[in-house]
Amino acid sequence: MVLTIEEIREVVEGVILCDDNNVNIERAMASDLMSDVLAFAEPGIMLITGLHSPQVIRTALVVGIPVVLMVRKIDVPESVIDFAKESGVTLIATKLSMFETCGRLYMRGIKPARREME
Repeated sequence: MVLTIEEIREVVEGVILCDDNNVNIERAMASDLMSDVLAFAEPGIMLITGLHSPQVIRTALVVGIPVVLMVRKIDVPESVIDFAKESGVTLIATKLSMFETCGRLYMRGIKPARREME
């Protein structure tokens, strides 16, 4: 199943903070460890994280991740939103926990990233 950015926003009851990609998402990875994202993520997936820092956007750029979904709060620092806009990374925020966010997206057909953690 492939979801649009708007469908993802609806599923997680979130807000779209910036959307310059107009992409559809089929796969996702959830992590607060950017080292795991660098090691196991693949281009084109959505990153789900509880971190609300510019480092998340930098990591997304290195890996080729077009969409970042930040969980647990929607008041993301303006500097992070600005960096995402400058970088062309779609940024969504939700008040839901990471667990509930992942569960809702999985139930709507989002698949895990293909690369396996060892």
